[in-house]
Amino acid sequence: MKNNIPTRRERKGMSQGELATAVGVSRQTINAIERDRYDPSLELAFKLATYFECQIEDLFEPDIEPVEK
Repeated sequence: MKNNIPTRRERKGMSQGELATAVGVSRQTINAIERDRYDPSLELAFKLATYFECQIEDLFEPDIEPVEK
């Protein structure tokens, strides 16, 4: 899943550790999300969206094909 967490974090002048503390996870978790090595839980995705004052869809782009009806 692609994301723009690093861009948003850097705009706020924050380190990975500072963002991790703000949303209650480890710096390693933020690093793994930013490197597309870990997909966050729905709860964490909501926490990140709330922190950045945006929608989850503004942070994450899934790597799935649309389902045809």
